[in-house]
Amino acid sequence: MQKNKQDVKAKSKVIIPLVVIALLFLGIGVGFGYFKKNLYTVMKVPDFELTDQNNRKITNKDMSGKVYLVEFFFSKCPTICPVMNTNMRAIEDEINNPDFGIISISIDPTNDTPELLKEHAEKIGVKSPNWHFLTGDRGYIGKLADQFNIYVGDKEDESESLNHSGMIALVDQDGNIRCRYNKDNMPILYYSGLNYADPEGKTPKLTGKYHPDREILIEDIKRLLK
Repeated sequence: MQKNKQDVKAKSKVIIPLVVIALLFLGIGVGFGYFKKNLYTVMKVPDFELTDQNNRKITNKDMSGKVYLVEFFFSKCPTICPVMNTNMRAIEDEINNPDFGIISISIDPTNDTPELLKEHAEKIGVKSPNWHFLTGDRGYIGKLADQFNIYVGDKEDESESLNHSGMIALVDQDGNIRCRYNKDNMPILYYSGLNYADPEGKTPKLTGKYHPDREILIEDIKRLLK
């Protein structure tokens, strides 16, 4: 009998740590699953006030209650902007929801007047009244890009002033910039508006047939709209 009690105690000393370790790994697995299913909060969207293609003042407060995207572009851009516009249009068609919007901020306000931006919107076939092409003071727009942490070239440098990133910010109904986690469970922060030569999105290509971030953006927008 004494021997049996000792055997039980010995087994318990082995089993209990194994159970604890198993629960620990289960918790980690559940935690990773949680992160994969939920979106990371990057930061509060910066305050902004600019003029849209209909000569209306648009602010971040006007977008409150909507899920929306923010990009920096310019209408005469011959490279990545047409690609970004095409991907945005595809997202607009797929979402087709009055609680969804897009903010496209021009980094070339000298050329991109409200009138010209209205023509641009009509040219690319914009349908939603919530897609605002914004223009304003270039210095203000540069500072705003810095606040978003999306690259825009220095307006004082002629060779850099019209350079910009192809990244897109996703904003939720409460004015928070959100993003998903990558395969390593790290927040991606921003989404790409570009096309790629490969389905993994490793090699940007203007004529690429792959646009993986467009697909995940559609998924995440729908998730936020639920």
